[in-house]
Amino acid sequence: MKHKSDNNGTVYSTNPDFVFDYGEEEPLTLEPAKQNLRVMLDKKQRAGKKVTVVSGFQGSDFDLATLGKELKSACGVGGSVKDGEILLQGDFREKVLALLLQKGYNKTKISGI
Repeated sequence: MKHKSDNNGTVYSTNPDFVFDYGEEEPLTLEPAKQNLRVMLDKKQRAGKKVTVVSGFQGSDFDLATLGKELKSACGVGGSVKDGEILLQGDFREKVLALLLQKGYNKTKISGI
């Protein structure tokens, strides 16, 4: 069985200044005051069920997942973090907006319907 390595076939380099690039680094998370978040309600392609979506987060996946967990816990609902968005089951736009503003996300706005 062949194992694929992360070095893209580079075995050895004679260049003394060679530094192998292992891929993209995790993006740095902006501080809350500089985040430009959008809170919206979505029910398309969800069998008519309402979902609160928080989008626009810039930072690491770990920090996004942590924020998602805090919001789900505060609202007492289930949800997930997918494709850079936090999804909460139900309509919690006002509550999520208040929680984000309280945490220092001052540029957060409700968008959509």
